[in-house]
Amino acid sequence: MAVKTVKVDLPAEIFDVEVNIPLIHQVVVAQQAAARQGTHATKTRADVRGGGRKPYKQKGTGRARQGSTRAPQFAGGGVVHGPQPRSYDQRTPKKMKAAALRGALSDRARNGRIHVVDSLVSGDKPSTRAAITALSSLTDRVGYLVVLERTDAITWLSLRNAPEVHIVAVDQLNTYDVLNADDIVFTQGAYDVFVGGASAATAEKPAAAKAEKPAATEQASDEPALPAGAKAPLKSGKNPKGYEVQGLESGTYLLEGDAGYDAAAGDFWFKSAEDAEAAGLTRGEKESDK
Repeated sequence: MAVKTVKVDLPAEIFDVEVNIPLIHQVVVAQQAAARQGTHATKTRADVRGGGRKPYKQKGTGRARQGSTRAPQFAGGGVVHGPQPRSYDQRTPKKMKAAALRGALSDRARNGRIHVVDSLVSGDKPSTRAAITALSSLTDRVGYLVVLERTDAITWLSLRNAPEVHIVAVDQLNTYDVLNADDIVFTQGAYDVFVGGASAATAEKPAAAKAEKPAATEQASDEPALPAGAKAPLKSGKNPKGYEVQGLESGTYLLEGDAGYDAAAGDFWFKSAEDAEAAGLTRGEKESDK
């Protein structure tokens, strides 16, 4: 059957981004590493059965001393530094996976290897022959990645045993499968779900950032207002670097050496006495006034 293709405008933010080859390589290697079971194991001399008795006496035989026939130099002995169970998983953030997938799809899209079809099988019965014929009418290449919705049972049953076809659910689309296939075929439903989900993910972040700004403004407005040219004390209570004039909420300021300068903690600080007076503060009790 002749497949009915759907003409769509591929979004540039998904299918026309710059391809970052080192990033794609890192994500693919991490995906292949995660597929390793890591259950390989060898027995050390402590794990091998037997060898509890000393094979022969320590001296007088002319041979090298031995304590067990399960030592690594004996046949049937333990293995030195052999593989042990481990995990090969590599940490790959979601943003890296998403960026690598967009790069792989962009590479396929620039070469005309992404297709969107209405359906691959007509009717209510699975048909592998009809599905393969439909795919063959799209391209002469034979490596297909078919992206389906999970509810598309007819197409799943039709293509699950075809050796040249790899099927993946739309929510499981990944960089490795895209690069491993010659052509990527979306059904209309799967394409709409994929593009809609990817667009929503990129649109949520700016909206969330805008929503956070008023909250930050409200928090800043709760803090006491500082006079012009003044700086708040550090968390430790000390003055910021370069700000030596101590300002008080009482409307006075103190210079180093004035009475109470070392005893009181400044509510805010100025660089100079001129800045403090320009802000409307008057000098407090001098040391000479005592």
